[in-house]
Amino acid sequence: MSDQPNEQATAPATLPSVPTETVTLDTPLQRGSKAVTEVSVRKPLSGALRGVALVDLLNMDTHSLSRVLPRITEPALTEAELRKMDPADLVQLGSKVSRFLLGKRAQEDETA
Repeated sequence: MSDQPNEQATAPATLPSVPTETVTLDTPLQRGSKAVTEVSVRKPLSGALRGVALVDLLNMDTHSLSRVLPRITEPALTEAELRKMDPADLVQLGSKVSRFLLGKRAQEDETA
């Protein structure tokens, strides 16, 4: 007999997929010679929200967004890029964050 555990019985835990939405920027960001035209925003987990008040994120407070968005965007936006960003693009990103925080029921109520 082997002392090793049965591999089938100890399958690794899988994480649930994290919802993601893509924002097409009205004014692309320039990164060296490359233009960033789209940014994916994933639903923040609790760790990504550290150091900010949720109500500030729901109100799309620019300081709070500049702390959270670098943690949940792909490509990862820097705070400097967010300070230079077109306000319309920042509102688009902030609205995605706000919708993620509302939960499924609140989102269903909005569409009804």
